[in-house]
Amino acid sequence: MKPNGRLVPPERMVDAPSQRLFAALRAAGIAARFVGGCVRNAVLERGIDDIDLAVDKPPATVMAALAAADIKAIPTGVKHGTVTAIADSRSFELTTLRRDVETDGRRAVVAFTDDWLEDAARRDFTFNALYADPDGTLYDPFDGRADLAAGRVRFIGDPDRRIAEDRLRVLRFFRFHAWYGQPPVDAASFDACRRNAGTLGALSAERVAKELLRLLEASAPVDALEAMVEAGALDHWLPEYAGTARLRALITREPTPDKLRRLAAILPAEADATAIGKRLKLSTQESLRLGVMLAREPVLDLAGGPRAWRAGLYRLGNKLYRDRLLLAVNTPGDWRGAFVLAESWTPPELPVSGGDLLQMGLAPSPRVGALITAVEDWWVAGDFAADRSACLAELVRLAKAA
Repeated sequence: MKPNGRLVPPERMVDAPSQRLFAALRAAGIAARFVGGCVRNAVLERGIDDIDLAVDKPPATVMAALAAADIKAIPTGVKHGTVTAIADSRSFELTTLRRDVETDGRRAVVAFTDDWLEDAARRDFTFNALYADPDGTLYDPFDGRADLAAGRVRFIGDPDRRIAEDRLRVLRFFRFHAWYGQPPVDAASFDACRRNAGTLGALSAERVAKELLRLLEASAPVDALEAMVEAGALDHWLPEYAGTARLRALITREPTPDKLRRLAAILPAEADATAIGKRLKLSTQESLRLGVMLAREPVLDLAGGPRAWRAGLYRLGNKLYRDRLLLAVNTPGDWRGAFVLAESWTPPELPVSGGDLLQMGLAPSPRVGALITAVEDWWVAGDFAADRSACLAELVRLAKAA
């Protein structure tokens, strides 16, 4: 594979941990290049998170070289050629050049190789097959850099074959389009995704949810999401899908992208959050939060002004109130003022409790809870102005009247 370009390596690709790692590999006669996402983002001058390297020697040789340089090596996936190196507290994932021997639509049996082009040809999209030397020399065998510049997400080779190797690539196509693409979608790649959308039910829920939520986290995910729906890629996993109208409005309101809130925005009100959470294997906390965002009650009273906003904040808590507020795109009232309040005001604690009633001589019973709820409603209706003495007096009055 011949070099055909250059990039300016960002700091994380040339800093001391990276130099130490490459020096250790060179000393052992191992050729190594940056690959995949770190190179893709470096070309675009975007931030880099994980750093992956491709190496031309098997994992045992790589681990021996790292050990000789006193660099910690973790055999995170040696069966597939992957070793994690920890250099100066920084982690790097090193994977031996591979070719597919056998695939079943999700997992591949691989064989190691020293052929860089063979390794590149087994990857999914053209811009994920970019390699770079530490000095910025770029290797781009499938014109991935041009596709990045054009905002085009394109499979390497035959799209149907790439998808047959790994069905998850259908969802990855739309996720990468959300982050790196521009309309229109690549026709050949989209058509292949549509032809293969019916196979997605066999994927694991965790992987599907991860791809969908990462798509929704993109700054402008609507076009990719609508293309995904058009291809039928969500038919099995999210049949409740209700369109992007509320998502479009939410994006103009939210200060930062929130994947779960955006998921709520494409679902109908009162959709079964528990069922959706189980289907997508969301965490218990995520399912509960989704349920609050989809619930009709309590209704947000934005037109009622600060007094009503404070009552809503008390009932829901700041985070869930903000969720409901940002999603209430058709509710009249000053949502911006309510949001500012939700960012700055901390709801107080009710200054009385059931223990006060027990000290008054009431026996433990459901009546205690009912009286506390009644005084709480009175306190909230009074905009939290009553202090402990006033709340105790109201509690006595209610207890005598009951």
